[in-house]
Amino acid sequence: MTEPGRCSAVALPFLRRRVPGRRETPYRMRVLFIGDVFASPGRRIVAESLPGLISSERLDLVIANGENAAGGFGITPAIADELFETGIDVITTGNHVWDKKEVFDYLDRQPRVLRPANYPGNLPGSGVHVGRGRNGVDAAVINLQGRTHMLAIDCPFRKADDILAKIDPAVKVRLVDFHAEITSEKVAMGRYLDGRVSAVIGTHTHIPTADARILPNGTAYQSDAGMTGAYDSVIGVDTAIILRRFLTGLPVRMEPAKGKVELHSVVIEVNEETGRAVSVRPLVIARD
Repeated sequence: MTEPGRCSAVALPFLRRRVPGRRETPYRMRVLFIGDVFASPGRRIVAESLPGLISSERLDLVIANGENAAGGFGITPAIADELFETGIDVITTGNHVWDKKEVFDYLDRQPRVLRPANYPGNLPGSGVHVGRGRNGVDAAVINLQGRTHMLAIDCPFRKADDILAKIDPAVKVRLVDFHAEITSEKVAMGRYLDGRVSAVIGTHTHIPTADARILPNGTAYQSDAGMTGAYDSVIGVDTAIILRRFLTGLPVRMEPAKGKVELHSVVIEVNEETGRAVSVRPLVIARD
């Protein structure tokens, strides 16, 4: 294990081994980014689907946003460990990361669970992780949070500059979860980082967007990966509860929805030598 600066590195087991004397030109790192895992329905479909996806998609690295994994609000150490057991390598979060107090100490103990890097630096955890994929290639995962209609924390654009200046230039594969409310801020971040990171994938709104593409300078982009949870709902919450809130204006207790569950994700292929994206496409799995 190595620790370049504040970033932590973890060696992950190999699934795909390179054969001596046989070489693709260039090697491609295959990354799966799973959109916001919402409550037990989301965790269940990840557990049922991910082991097969790792094999069928020949995945080298799996990232998932887990800030809603605990009943729709926050994440606990036990749930994070459960998600790691499914094959997820790095868990990103967002504004709900602080909802469960028991995660505070865990963030300092488990560097593969990130909180947005542009929260104040004296808070628990880190917003960057550098680790080794199943193909033996190091990759940096960066977690940032937007500010429009959200908390007035540090500027995510300037924080991205700071982080990229500190990452070892030898680490070419760099992946960003930008947890933000509005598409214009997400698009702006994609354009700002185009050519400096391998991918910028948006989270938070739980609605998948139809704009997966590679930007002009080689960065894969999608405004929102969508949600992994019950889609017969209002962004994961029981529909009747949310309608009651809109119709009456009264406070309600949020409960995760039941019914048909979907896993929404993005598959990204990255040139390991340049860090530029080669392809990007949404991947959706639905189960009753």
